[in-house]
Amino acid sequence: MPNNHHLMFIKRSLRAVLFITLAVGLLGCDAGVQPRSSASPETAFQDESSYRAFLGKLYGGLVLTGQDGPAGNPDLQLIDEGFSQYVRAYWQLQELPTDEAVLAWGDEGIQPLNKQQWTPANPFVEAMYNRIFFQASMVNEFLRQTTEAKLNERGVSEDMRQRVQQFRAEARFLRALSYWHGVDLFGGMPIVTEEDEIGLQSPTPNTREEVFNFVEQELLAIEDQMPAPGAAEYGRADQAAVWMVLSKLYLNAEVYVGEPHYEEVITYTDKIIGSEAYELADEYMHNFKADNHTSPEVIFPVPQDGEQTRTYGGTTFLGHAAIGGGTMNANNYGFGGGWWGLRTTSNVVNRYPSDSTDVDSRAIFFTQGQSKEVGSLTSFTEGYALPKYQNVTTGGEKGENSTFPDTDYPMFRLADAYLMYAEAVARGAGGSMSKAVGLVNDLRERAYGDPSGNITASELTPEFILDERGRELVWEGHRRSDLIRFNQFSENGTWSGKGGSIEGTTTQGFRDLYPVPESQLQVNENLEQNPGYGGS
Repeated sequence: MPNNHHLMFIKRSLRAVLFITLAVGLLGCDAGVQPRSSASPETAFQDESSYRAFLGKLYGGLVLTGQDGPAGNPDLQLIDEGFSQYVRAYWQLQELPTDEAVLAWGDEGIQPLNKQQWTPANPFVEAMYNRIFFQASMVNEFLRQTTEAKLNERGVSEDMRQRVQQFRAEARFLRALSYWHGVDLFGGMPIVTEEDEIGLQSPTPNTREEVFNFVEQELLAIEDQMPAPGAAEYGRADQAAVWMVLSKLYLNAEVYVGEPHYEEVITYTDKIIGSEAYELADEYMHNFKADNHTSPEVIFPVPQDGEQTRTYGGTTFLGHAAIGGGTMNANNYGFGGGWWGLRTTSNVVNRYPSDSTDVDSRAIFFTQGQSKEVGSLTSFTEGYALPKYQNVTTGGEKGENSTFPDTDYPMFRLADAYLMYAEAVARGAGGSMSKAVGLVNDLRERAYGDPSGNITASELTPEFILDERGRELVWEGHRRSDLIRFNQFSENGTWSGKGGSIEGTTTQGFRDLYPVPESQLQVNENLEQNPGYGGS
């Protein structure tokens, strides 16, 4: 079941905003991404629909990699275009260095991610850093082109003026989302906004606390300008998406700025849950199939479509790369073939009550021909396959295209809000213990099909929540942040491949942050390298 009806918003934007072609170059005022014009903005905006199309380009930055479909005219240079896709770059940095995922390929930079042995020259670290600033640059230019003065100059209609105000709030949300990814992955980094003039000087870095404060202030400022929960066009952000990012920011605040903000986690997850705009899907896998745009649980998706929005990242990567071996049939998952790449470790398998999917429906392992233990990082058959993202609908219908799935990437969904609320309660931040237990049991009853897996209040500990997050949110791009919050990512915790040992060993604490890419240090003397990675 294709979801073209909401994806055309993104697709058309590629043709309508040619004047804002962005190219990654040296680290200038917009941190490596400087707009160049192929037509004047005044010409481009003669048609007022261009404002909405430009907004579509901003959302498209999360899924598309260039101007010519899946590949051919990339936004970012110096790396394979599919590797540079936003969700794919983010997912790899959040999952490959953890106990949840192993990628078998030998491309430069991948095995160091598996082993927590990356350097400032890692191309995937560089790709993510550049994606963050690519998004910020596009947002900044959109905000420059939609000021009151610009709208007055162009004689924009009153109706469009009202719509543009919401567009601006959505743009600021997308910039805040990327800077939250930045503060989580890299710590401090330059904050570049529409107020900065383009290309005059290299930006100076901001501290992690300053980036944290910027994201918080931006989200609080736009909260009331966003559509009510559930009221936005599919694929666009609403207030619940804002509250999700705030909850994530506050959940990890002790890591980011050295002080807990768990009470705020309760405040904002309570808003999401209390809005009743979203509800759990009846089936867990409804959130990861080709018709997941109909799931009532997904709060903020990154839409994909086999005909209209094609990329070699996102769920194309997550679907194909999880298929391989000699016994998996890619056709069963709606794909034309497997890429023999992603699988999981025994740490994940052991988190469930048994190796059988009969107990917990979230244990979606493919075991035939696969070993449970990872004896080799580069052999697909070592480690269970985990075909979570599938290009078939809940009714068994295959996607329109066997290469590019119709499956959207669920960046935020209600189950995560449930678990964040429960964790904050378990950490003693207030809220209702009975409500927290009930929310967790709602997830477990869906997974088990009955109350047999329900827990009691005495069992709701932070440590239980870490494991439950690993069961409910496996391969959804949260694990690295979760492990760091629980001090289990580097100096504690072991799994296959960690530290370069197949049995796993601990690593140094500086690995909790990624390095500033070497390429950026070379062109901006203002930047300083993160501790542990050498000088600037």
